[in-house]
Amino acid sequence: MTGVDGALGRRAGAQPLLLGVRHHGPGSARAVRAALEAARPKVVLIEGPPEADALIPLAAEEGMRPPVALLAHAVDEPGRSAFWPLAEFSPEWVALRWALQRGVPARFIDLPATHTLAWGRHDAGAGPDAEKAETSGDGRGSAGEGTAERPAGAGSDGAGSDGAGSDGAGSDGAGPPEADVRVDPLAVLAEAAGYDDPERWWEDVVEHRGPGQGDAFAPFAALEEAMGALRETYGSGGGGDRDLVREAHMRLRVRAAQREFGDGVAVVCGAWHVPALRRKAAVAADRTLLKGLPKVKADMTWVPWTHRRLSRFSGYGAGIDAPGWYAHLFAVPDRPVERWLTKVAGLLRAEDRIVSSAHVIEAVRLAETLAAMRGRPLPGLSETTDAVRAVMCDGSDVPLALVHDRLVVGDVLGEVPESAPAVPLQRDLARLQRRLRLKPEALERELELDLRKETDAGRSRLLHRLGLLGVGWGEPTASRGSTGTFRETWRLRWEPELSVRVAEAGVWGTTVLSAATAKTEADAVGAQALAEVTALAERCLLAELADALPVVMRVLAERAALDADVGHLAQALPALVRSLRYGDVRGTDTGALAEVAAGLAERVFVGLPPACSALDADGAEEMRRHVDAVHTAVGLLGDTLTAGHEDLRVRWHGVLRVLSGRDTVPGVIRGRAARLMLDDGEVEQEQAARLMGLALSPGTPPPDAAAWIEGFVGGGGGMLLVHDERLLALVDAWLTGVPAAAFTDVLPLLRRTFSAYEPGVRRTLGELVRRGPGRGGGIAGATAAGVPGFAADLDQERADAVLPVLRLLLGPDDVQDAQDVQAVDTAARGAVGEELTGVAR
Repeated sequence: MTGVDGALGRRAGAQPLLLGVRHHGPGSARAVRAALEAARPKVVLIEGPPEADALIPLAAEEGMRPPVALLAHAVDEPGRSAFWPLAEFSPEWVALRWALQRGVPARFIDLPATHTLAWGRHDAGAGPDAEKAETSGDGRGSAGEGTAERPAGAGSDGAGSDGAGSDGAGSDGAGPPEADVRVDPLAVLAEAAGYDDPERWWEDVVEHRGPGQGDAFAPFAALEEAMGALRETYGSGGGGDRDLVREAHMRLRVRAAQREFGDGVAVVCGAWHVPALRRKAAVAADRTLLKGLPKVKADMTWVPWTHRRLSRFSGYGAGIDAPGWYAHLFAVPDRPVERWLTKVAGLLRAEDRIVSSAHVIEAVRLAETLAAMRGRPLPGLSETTDAVRAVMCDGSDVPLALVHDRLVVGDVLGEVPESAPAVPLQRDLARLQRRLRLKPEALERELELDLRKETDAGRSRLLHRLGLLGVGWGEPTASRGSTGTFRETWRLRWEPELSVRVAEAGVWGTTVLSAATAKTEADAVGAQALAEVTALAERCLLAELADALPVVMRVLAERAALDADVGHLAQALPALVRSLRYGDVRGTDTGALAEVAAGLAERVFVGLPPACSALDADGAEEMRRHVDAVHTAVGLLGDTLTAGHEDLRVRWHGVLRVLSGRDTVPGVIRGRAARLMLDDGEVEQEQAARLMGLALSPGTPPPDAAAWIEGFVGGGGGMLLVHDERLLALVDAWLTGVPAAAFTDVLPLLRRTFSAYEPGVRRTLGELVRRGPGRGGGIAGATAAGVPGFAADLDQERADAVLPVLRLLLGPDDVQDAQDVQAVDTAARGAVGEELTGVAR
């Protein structure tokens, strides 16, 4: 690529300067800058949607910081969109900045987005998934992204999909059958040069060598010659009609620029397209290709982008393997390897790994040695990675994965100026983000919110409202160290495609509040299941949508009145009861919600016993979960009930008593009802033992008895067996009496029940069973046998064993005399004695 002479001679007469590039290639970006400085064109034409010409001046504003992307979306269908990402090291971005800094006109010349979006809809078909697919004007020839969600490798998955400008994104469900088999130009060239890795070949011939000595145009001439040979062999390379149409439009725009500016025209485009633009073609033929293309009305703007979304692993058709590495190569003035390894060392130190300057020096030496052994001009990413693994990571791939995620790929998030076009909803969201000091970040982070603070409460409202709008910026997670309703934990991460979701949600309103209100009302009216409406009511309270709540409550009351399925009612009740608690912290009036919840609970009480009859095993297990959920919900209702519903808990206990004694109810439900009554103190242990004795009597089929045990002692009920000798003796006697033929039938149920216990509980039960029954069995037997730890009185020697630890905890240095020490010992013995006595009982 550096040995082509007389490259300027190829530009005879009024021929334009064609600069074929690899998209997102720092070597191409440097070469473009050098070529433009040498040629000083009168106009710069860049591969991209022409509708973005009006947005080009924004690239010079101080608030514009790449990576950014041009976003095009259909006005009547914002979800149909296309992206053209640009990084600081993208040749197109370098060409834009060069033109703006020198006052040279810059224009985009690719197929207009109005055709691209319509073509994508036409190709995708009429299916619901296809309608939501995001398309791109340039999967192969521009920096365009095919679909933000398309799987990696759906187009050309090699480096040439961006390097050669071949169309890797516009192929989602489109084009002729051969469009699925695409040529990777860089892979072909690398193979011809004896390389098995296109990325390594590109680094050696471009990134490590730079433009040709004394001739800034030599690299482009060589690449054009190579692409010409490839296109003679492979034709359009699998691009089909789409590439032909795009190239016809680019030729027409180039001709128009030549008529206006003469021979001072420079074109920056994917190298794959250079031979097609150089080829002579009739104007009439090009216009014929463009006739009859579908169109939609489209809007365009700039949006922030991330290095992670530039990665090929994100599914981007023109993606690269290492955006962070390429940004580093483009940005550093010298000594790229030393500076990179220093950056790696800083990251590992921040993660509390021991990395010194000596590690950096040794890693640099190793990377240079590996490059020399492999015949490379300079160490590349593979050599530096191997050096980091061996020297700084001690051969482990775990810290190396962190280096790859944070540095090789990176989480850099670009910024766009406030003057960039945006839908009103986007502007309102930006205003709220500034007011609440909630800046979008590409790096995933956790946010702890205390809802008693006004700022945190506002952040919670914003995140919940965005969730209702389908803008998944934050995801709720379990709070650490607190279960109170005043605390929330969110996992935040801003993805570029969320800008599309905001534009799509703009149809519901011009502000986040109005849009969330309208969307919630529409979702409530269109909900099919009662549980969906109750979940929506809960989210509505969390988002504090006071105007939407009456509509949701009206729909909820209507659906609850018409729904006769006890399972649906039981599913809906817990969400309503959880919502009642939010009024304490958020100041929301939940009186109407409490009335609906109480009425729903009444209907569950009436319908639950009949619904629990004649169920199979799966149905019984599902109904048991409903019983648990309703029991928890009734317990949470507490004092929030309105007048006339004070006896709700009493009525629920009556329902449990009916379930526990009805033979037609499956054993797992009867056992669970007995257990819940025992936990609430509604039955004594003697009554619980009587119920278990009846359920485990010889006349009960073994599978039914095993199901009863699962319902009674499942879900943390092991401590009942540890501390109640009669229950353990009943289970032990029943299990030893199960016939051999039936034992294999009940074993899975018992295994599922006892496997859920904590290891310590299982160990204690095993010890009690191994020691065998004594007087009364269970713990009494252990006591009679003199087993340590189960005596009736306090074991003074065992209690004294914990005194040294207690002295450390209580601070023995503060004890002034022996009497104080004796007092501490006495108090400690008393505390330990009470604890051990409780365990023994």
